[in-house]
Amino acid sequence: MSGGHAHHTLYLPGTSVLHRLPAQVKLVAAVLAVLAIVAAPREQFWAFGVFAVVIVILAVTAGIPLLLIARRLLIELPFIGFALLLPFVASGERTDVLGLHLSTDGLWGAWELLATATLGVSVSILLASTTPLREVLTGLERLRMPTLIVQIMSFMIRYADVVADELRRMRIARESRGFVASNIRHWPVLGRSAGALFVRCFERGERVHLAMLSRGYTGRMPQPEGDGATMTTWGLALSLPVLFAAVSLTAAVLT
Repeated sequence: MSGGHAHHTLYLPGTSVLHRLPAQVKLVAAVLAVLAIVAAPREQFWAFGVFAVVIVILAVTAGIPLLLIARRLLIELPFIGFALLLPFVASGERTDVLGLHLSTDGLWGAWELLATATLGVSVSILLASTTPLREVLTGLERLRMPTLIVQIMSFMIRYADVVADELRRMRIARESRGFVASNIRHWPVLGRSAGALFVRCFERGERVHLAMLSRGYTGRMPQPEGDGATMTTWGLALSLPVLFAAVSLTAAVLT
């Protein structure tokens, strides 16, 4: 299937402890770790330093290049832009920084947003880099997420590249006939192309569904036997959010 390779674009194969942990365990640990990060008082800079050091250690242990994490962190650029605006637009007490008259509350808000967003995204990058997407979906189902939602997510991811390939072929067909969208007058053509793409995708979806039914599909994808999560496994995975929670609690006490 043309879209099959999309399942592993974020995943980095490996044999580390993080790679071997069951997906549902890593999902719970990641969510709790992010909540602990968000709960940390923004005034305690050392707490965020501890979080960052632990995340770096985990990345190195899992064999994930730090440069790769840095590149994937570019996804938070919109948050960075918003954070940089806060000191200028926020109200309240003002202070001078490098000749600029900035809001004190805005500076604290910018720092908190940058720190929590960067660390939270880093945790999600660790999760995505050590867990195949198919296992993530299986983990969600084992965590009792409604099966229908998991199936919708699975099909959306599985056929995203199929739709993208169809769109690319339609673009090539237009350009081979001398059409290049360059101004607003070409929007009707693009609109009709979008409509044709919807019809093609809908028809393909019907054919795929009929093929699945003919192969015994009953509304639930086959699941591997056993959940692979022992009490020891849960304890190992939850040690991360427990550590982060302890750091946040200590920081709150010291505030």
